[in-house]
Amino acid sequence: MLEYSEIRPGKYIIYNGEPYEVIDSHVARTQMRKPQNQTKLKSLLNNRVVPVTFHATDKVEEADLGKKTVKFLYHNKGEYWFCEERDPSKRFKINEELLGEPKKFLKGNTLIDIVTFSEDEDEEPKIIGIRLPIKVELKITDAPPSIKGNTASGGGKTAVLETGANVTVPFFVNVGDVIRINTETGEYVERVEKK
Repeated sequence: MLEYSEIRPGKYIIYNGEPYEVIDSHVARTQMRKPQNQTKLKSLLNNRVVPVTFHATDKVEEADLGKKTVKFLYHNKGEYWFCEERDPSKRFKINEELLGEPKKFLKGNTLIDIVTFSEDEDEEPKIIGIRLPIKVELKITDAPPSIKGNTASGGGKTAVLETGANVTVPFFVNVGDVIRINTETGEYVERVEKK
């Protein structure tokens, strides 16, 4: 069990019978009232964000989440297919809605972590989300050409990655280059390989 002040960003808790990730918290102490922890919780089942205030007498259960490494195979018509890391015959699909924004950085044979949750030990764990590596390397398949002189001013242009995602890159990056992307922010980090 977590005390009210231990409910901090990065923690996973059970609130109203559902698993939530704490994405923001602020312990406020006012003169007339007892201290309270004002939090923002993100539901791991439907990605809804809710503000919740915990008081000094409140305690919450820490969520027991499982993690498993799997391999992404391919996607077709809104279905994303994965297999177990060491056994390609054990395939399963995850719907597009559950994957959220990170799906645009998934490329074949990428190892990712799936997050699972089960309400009791007898029940089969349910997949509630995925975690990509923080940085991935992807090839640029389409980008406007660089014009001499425009790289000095900074700024950027929109490029299309091999997964179909659009990302803003510096002017000096061209089609065929491999770049590193931060999957949490969706931003360009650096050029890894020049064509």
